[in-house]
Amino acid sequence: MKRLIQVKVILFIVVLCGCGSQKKTAGSHDELLQTINKNFSDASAQYKVMMTKLPANRFPKTYTAENDSVETSNSGWWCSGFYPGSLLYLYEQTKDQSLLAEAERILNVLEKEKNNKSTHDLGFMMFCSFGNAERFASKPGYKEILVTSAKSLSTRFNPKVGCIKSWDSKPDEFLVIIDNMMNLELLFWATRVSGDSSFYKIAVTHANTTIKNHFRPDYSSYHVVNYNPETGEVKQKRTAQGAADESAWARGQAWGLYGFAVTYRETKDRKYLDQANHIAEFLLHHPNLPEDKIPFWDFNAPGIPNALRDASAAAIICSALIELSGYVNESEKKEYLSVVQTILKNLSGPIYKADAGTNGGFILKHCVGHMPNKTEVDVPLTYADYYFIEAMKRFKELKK
Repeated sequence: MKRLIQVKVILFIVVLCGCGSQKKTAGSHDELLQTINKNFSDASAQYKVMMTKLPANRFPKTYTAENDSVETSNSGWWCSGFYPGSLLYLYEQTKDQSLLAEAERILNVLEKEKNNKSTHDLGFMMFCSFGNAERFASKPGYKEILVTSAKSLSTRFNPKVGCIKSWDSKPDEFLVIIDNMMNLELLFWATRVSGDSSFYKIAVTHANTTIKNHFRPDYSSYHVVNYNPETGEVKQKRTAQGAADESAWARGQAWGLYGFAVTYRETKDRKYLDQANHIAEFLLHHPNLPEDKIPFWDFNAPGIPNALRDASAAAIICSALIELSGYVNESEKKEYLSVVQTILKNLSGPIYKADAGTNGGFILKHCVGHMPNKTEVDVPLTYADYYFIEAMKRFKELKK
């Protein structure tokens, strides 16, 4: 009898502990949602600060604290779509009409880039901006702008190489960077809306060629692959923004993860899901990934563990993992969302999130743009904000 009572007591304690653990997990999740809602409010206030610092018809790039100046670009810079995209995401969350008005104003400045055939970044520039505008506030002309942008992007495709050219260079070079995976979403969208399958075929061919030539056996990726434009032969694999040709530049790995998650979503071809999962495994199990999951600017950066972190890479990885978590088994989903919550929590903390009214109106601090070039080092970056906002939006929508 005494033994039976002991067993019942033990079972009661086990159940009680289990319930406590569940409450703690639920509480942690709810606390993060509260933090996210505050972040949206704070971010909206920050972007109103940024609005006052922007010259007419200019787009934010970064901020220099020493002279309290926001560095800006014209509409042709690859980051031009992130500012209107962030404004639209924030308007979607807060319904603040001033954010929508500013987004619509700057979209008018950006529209002419639909005809820009000199860049591969039209996905960043036009889909992060007009794509979001069309998604929740469709207006006459948005579809035309996006399809025209897809046509312009398609002119950079070389069927002999099987890729969209990234950077223009010498006639005997055809440079493709891993970042280019992010521009395929515009092409997938254009086929879906227009019925023209050529966009889809270009996107899939580019993704296949990237799998074949951009990745090492451990599923880390090179930054740049240089092809022979006449034969499609690989001439060189190297880096531009990473620490070394054989290193794993953090943001480059993030672009690949995100790009292949999108490609799986649009094609439902298992090989793209496998590729995304392999990249995630490389990232999340890398011995140089810090406990807070905010990566160093390069996974092989000199000076680790004292190397600079890159909040922009963390934000992109976070957003990508949320999408990827919807396509995988329960074990992988649990792992991915655990990392997501860690990243969101840490990016929302005082180390990475700017105090109100500071940072030139940018939300995040401590990003690395181009370390070898010594530009945009340990500063806010417009795309870090965009993917942080997107990740928070996606996390909020998980329950739905």
